[in-house]
Amino acid sequence: MGSGSHARSYLHREANGALVELPLAWYSEKGGYWALNPGYDTNRVAPQRQISYDCMFCHNSYPQIPAGHSQLNREPLYADPLPEGIDCQRCHGPGARHVKAAEAAGAQAGDLRATIFNPSTLSGERQMEVCMQCHLETTSSRLPSAIRCFDRGPFSFRAGERLGDFLLNFDKAPGRREENLGIVDSAHRLRQSQCWIHSQDRLTCLTCHDPHSDLHTLDEGHYNGICLRCHASRLRELVNADKHTTTANCIDCHMPKRRTNDVVHVVMTDHRIQARIPSRDLLGEVQEAHEADHGAYRGEVVPYYPDPLPDNSESRLYGAVAQVTNGSNLSLGVQQLASAIKQERPRQAQFYFALGEAWRDLGMPAKAELAYQEAVRREPASGWMLKRLADALLASGNLPKALLTMRQATTRWPDDSRIRYSLGALTLASGSKTEAISILRKSIQLDPDLPYAHQSLGRALLDSSNLSAAEEEFRSELRVQPDFSEARVNLATLLSTRGNFSEASYYFDTALALNPENVGARCNYAIALLKLDRPVDARDQIERAVVINTSLPMPHQILGEILEEQGELQQAIDAYRQALLVKPGFSPAHLDLGRALLKQGLRGEAVRELRKAMSASDRAIRNQAAQALQDIGERR
Repeated sequence: MGSGSHARSYLHREANGALVELPLAWYSEKGGYWALNPGYDTNRVAPQRQISYDCMFCHNSYPQIPAGHSQLNREPLYADPLPEGIDCQRCHGPGARHVKAAEAAGAQAGDLRATIFNPSTLSGERQMEVCMQCHLETTSSRLPSAIRCFDRGPFSFRAGERLGDFLLNFDKAPGRREENLGIVDSAHRLRQSQCWIHSQDRLTCLTCHDPHSDLHTLDEGHYNGICLRCHASRLRELVNADKHTTTANCIDCHMPKRRTNDVVHVVMTDHRIQARIPSRDLLGEVQEAHEADHGAYRGEVVPYYPDPLPDNSESRLYGAVAQVTNGSNLSLGVQQLASAIKQERPRQAQFYFALGEAWRDLGMPAKAELAYQEAVRREPASGWMLKRLADALLASGNLPKALLTMRQATTRWPDDSRIRYSLGALTLASGSKTEAISILRKSIQLDPDLPYAHQSLGRALLDSSNLSAAEEEFRSELRVQPDFSEARVNLATLLSTRGNFSEASYYFDTALALNPENVGARCNYAIALLKLDRPVDARDQIERAVVINTSLPMPHQILGEILEEQGELQQAIDAYRQALLVKPGFSPAHLDLGRALLKQGLRGEAVRELRKAMSASDRAIRNQAAQALQDIGERR
């Protein structure tokens, strides 16, 4: 994917027709070199990135997609044959009639031209839209930059129609926009130029670029000559006044090459024509930035193109959807969207779904449920809308109805591994362990690279005492996501259960390197270290756990056991009492405290603690407390 002029990405095609971007890319800068694709240059293993229909829209000719897969959040699949590159029809519209006419005997050039759309006949605004369908991106960060109209298919745009009838572009609020160069924002940058603003749509991409020629065969003189069509007299004035060099190298000075901020291994021409370029090093290396939730843009999302939005009943709806789609303006946006829906009562299910997503993101599942119900009523064939409804029902505490709804989602999209996994997780939560294991196996069969499906299946198998099969799933989870800390903890805990404390120690250690704040992992690691006769290391892990979270009883209780083992009885008793202070009634601490008090000869206090341990739900603790009481001749 990509021409190679600046970069080229490589894709893997899966058996079901999905396309996945591979991590490694080729970049043309510096004579050409290999580096990672954006998002992969991190110390964490990035999840697989599927090629969406939005990606394919700009990077290829229109492909054939299986029936039903243009639905909201359906897995993007591509049927054979897959096109290989942009073709004539992206700018000239459907070409079958043109080809048929050209193949006819005695075809005349004038007649052939009449059978195909010619963008040069359009107004400057419409000409720009042919280019802006792909070369207009206000930001590559979450905003959203653009929303495709809900009643349009992913590949339904045809050159010559209004772009705003297909795609609505948005931007950050004025005063919040960064001075960044993105790899696909050439039109966005050009439209910021005074040259473009004053041209009144006469300056377009086609003013400088012939789409039928190789841009790299043209030298600077070609482009400088275009600048001088308007600026020759002004240039002479400046030269005569000693305010400009005698060399008219317009492009190097006013449209310099810059390193893009979103794809840091690419250098390209900045199409914002500026009188004075920034003084910083425009070609200097840039550290790739990874947008996190805490650093994402928060504020109003405003229309960029068309601006204002089309004067119709849906504009208010789309404007509100833009506020909530990536949570940029969530609290205000959800109120705007709810009000617009109430007023307009749109027929498209996606508006109600967007409202459900907003309520969900705000942690209001009951309101989300109502919105999802409206979406499902309008589009009952959508498995994803049903899944989200099931999620909201579960968040509201209605597990039986959530399970029923998720089953309906699975019947709508039987080949969707994500929905199948969710059904398995709900079935497991309902107590039907055998059925859940079967469903989770099916989700993995549909997609072997679904890490959380391996995790849930592994835990279900572990609860069923099928340790070998559980271990296989936890190892598969690590194969898919090797830097997933929880996967390493799962495997380490299982290995400890099987008595393989040495290997468990390795996985606990690497898990905590990835997530040092995992108190549960430190507790289990400490127990494994004790089994390996490493009490000093075990004590170190538990003392760290106590510091990380003082409000959990288990670290204090395990610390007490270690201290007692090391002969520090009073300190152990203090730790047990701290565990009970944090969580009164914590039965393991009552048991350990009672036995430790017996060692100190404090029989009365010990009996009281042991009798409290007798009320434990854990039979093993009850039995141990009963035995301790019996040993000293006390009744239970």
